[in-house]
Amino acid sequence: MQIQPYLFYPGNCDEAIAFYGEALGAKEVIKMRFKEAPPDPERPMAPEFAEKIMHATLQIGDAQIMVSDGGCMTQNDKFLGFGVSLTGSDIATAERYFNALAKGGTVTMPFQKTFWSPGFGMLTDKFGVPWMVSAPHEQAA
Repeated sequence: MQIQPYLFYPGNCDEAIAFYGEALGAKEVIKMRFKEAPPDPERPMAPEFAEKIMHATLQIGDAQIMVSDGGCMTQNDKFLGFGVSLTGSDIATAERYFNALAKGGTVTMPFQKTFWSPGFGMLTDKFGVPWMVSAPHEQAA
């Protein structure tokens, strides 16, 4: 079983995909635009949605997240009630991910040693997505 986050953006999903590609090395697995969907005469698509992302899947390390501009069809552009947790392969990688995601965003807890991890920090990226970035737990010798 896999659980995959599905993030809905208010119309800037292409920008988010590019950002996560640069910050985390995310690779596009699939990307479909609204214009690629079969027409539905009962629910015609507004022309301004044609180039927006209907669905995309991004591979980030061993995990996948799904993203869409589906949020541009509603008034709510806030991500509430969740955070995306990301664990780097080592402390240097985790800190690099944290710093990359923090560009243009807001750090809510600086990346630092905690009692449970050699490196942990929290931020909200420039798209409003909350992230918790961790280094792997220290192993007892």
